[in-house]
Amino acid sequence: MYEEFFRLREKPFSLIPDPEYLYLTKGHRMALTLLEYSLSEQTGFVVITGEVGSGKTTLVRKLLTTMPGRLTVGLLTNTHRSFGDLLQNILMVFNLDFRQGSKVDFYQRFVEFVVDQYAQNKRTVLIVDEAQNLDVDVLEELRLLSNINADKDFILQMILVGQPELAEKLRRPELRQFVQRISVDYHLRPLSVEDTIGYIRHRLRVAGGDPELFTTAACCAVYFYAHGVPRLINVLCDLSLVFAYAEEQREIDLDTVIDVAAARALTGLGPFRSDPEEKSRSEVKRLLSELMAGQAQQRRIRA
Repeated sequence: MYEEFFRLREKPFSLIPDPEYLYLTKGHRMALTLLEYSLSEQTGFVVITGEVGSGKTTLVRKLLTTMPGRLTVGLLTNTHRSFGDLLQNILMVFNLDFRQGSKVDFYQRFVEFVVDQYAQNKRTVLIVDEAQNLDVDVLEELRLLSNINADKDFILQMILVGQPELAEKLRRPELRQFVQRISVDYHLRPLSVEDTIGYIRHRLRVAGGDPELFTTAACCAVYFYAHGVPRLINVLCDLSLVFAYAEEQREIDLDTVIDVAAARALTGLGPFRSDPEEKSRSEVKRLLSELMAGQAQQRRIRA
């Protein structure tokens, strides 16, 4: 709709996870490095957590593009609450027969598959997204499934990705044996104001547009309203482009972002903070002032 007006090749703030648009903040780079390390060094369970919209799924998609060919990977995105259903889905993501048989049959079928992959000098990796939905009993079944591993090699590795509730669940006493098998865990935090500015400009650049399309003040406002959460940043930036397009406005400024947030607040559906406009402007000016002061200090240090 607005792509041609802003000379964009495509929409820069789509909600669809796209590894091409991954912006590696310090936290996201660390998470990706830990994931790559866990695969190269054959560690045990890996757990990555983060709030809704923090970029976990995009990170996983990026990982999938960099995995070596000696790994056989299954990505499970639809988690269920019974291990029978979950095991059938595991078979499905690895293109195995999941329609007929008992739970024991499904288990044996998967074990034989993993062992066969190992015989071909391949390791099997199961990635479970939205793992916070798994019941404690299912997590325990996953731990038992990891008993396939023997001797020095991990022929089956599992990566669990989920919201903070996953970490809370894993802290339960009955899952202490599971926790002992976690070799790598990391929690993704929201973006800082500096990261938010870099994130917005990165996505505009990837989409073929002007990275300065959003003024610095507008970027600070996006951070303020979206709490530094990438998904909310995308929603707010996308709507800001629509509002600016409707007004034939070539630049996204502070007023545009405030107008978008205020319009969403009227519906009561959020998800942006709904502070009074005067307070919002004051907070954004404070953020902008701190940002400018920080940049000036960095310049003095480099000098």
